[in-house]
Amino acid sequence: MYFSLIIPVYNRPEEIHELLESVSQTTYNEEFEIVIVEDGSTIRCENVIEKYKSKLKISYYFKDNSGPGASRNYGMKKARGDYFIIFDSDCIIPKQYLSEVETALKNNYVDCFGGPDRALKSFSSTQKAINFAMTSFLTTGGIRGGSEKIDKFQPRSFNMGISKKAFEASNGFGNIHPGEDPDLTIRLWKLGFETKLFSKAFVYHKRRIDWEKFTIQVTKFGKARPILNSWYPEYNKLTYFFPTVFILGFFLSLISLIFAEDLLLKCYFLYFILIFVVGTIQNRSIIIGYLAVIAVWKQFYGYGMGFLKSYILVQVLKNDPKKVFPELFFK
Repeated sequence: MYFSLIIPVYNRPEEIHELLESVSQTTYNEEFEIVIVEDGSTIRCENVIEKYKSKLKISYYFKDNSGPGASRNYGMKKARGDYFIIFDSDCIIPKQYLSEVETALKNNYVDCFGGPDRALKSFSSTQKAINFAMTSFLTTGGIRGGSEKIDKFQPRSFNMGISKKAFEASNGFGNIHPGEDPDLTIRLWKLGFETKLFSKAFVYHKRRIDWEKFTIQVTKFGKARPILNSWYPEYNKLTYFFPTVFILGFFLSLISLIFAEDLLLKCYFLYFILIFVVGTIQNRSIIIGYLAVIAVWKQFYGYGMGFLKSYILVQVLKNDPKKVFPELFFK
């Protein structure tokens, strides 16, 4: 099996440096290639790549900006491997990663897999708090953090593998973003391909993001889900509504105070105390525990309100998603 690592990048040469440095330390002994697709960047990473060509087999392509999904497709078309592994440019790859993937594929082959993400000790407190919010069992059920207690795993494109056969059958990623990874996963399922979580194939996801950008990101996640539900209603789940219900319930708890009823608000208070305690213990830092509370609130609020707006406009009022949310679609 020949792996092709597909990495789209947009104005992030410093991230490519960290990613390639981590890959150069791999313990994997078989040959593999790296395909880097520069998605119309104004700050290019060619100089960084040149430094690693003596250590790694790298192909570099520059194209007009068309988004991460189209860039991944472009890279997979150029790649020579029979199995593609896709990373975001802000990932750092453990040295045993490729060996873990090879072992997992040999033991239980699947045409598409996804892996979890973790935080390195060197990450900032905000990055660790956001990682906690995105991966904790208390927030997302632990799916992004490696939990296997799910019936069908939907790989995320920051850490995802797909066979050449599955890519060619599905034509790869669509033009929605975010949401291009569950869209691809569902189309693969409908084509008869299986997906699986490889819990040992984790990456360190160094999200270079501030609170404002994080809120925008999770709001887009929320907007994308009802669109996907309208495309694939057979794969809709009640759990997708949870962040919206959570936020509406919180506002209801505040209204209830008018009638001297505080039980619901106490439940929310206890939940966020639990987030603080678990976040503090898991990261061994009271500061990160505090920031985790902020991250979880922003995650639920952004996703929940984005979902509600999209649900009303797309699923209730039957508007064209591309017209009401043009920011979610690359042309």
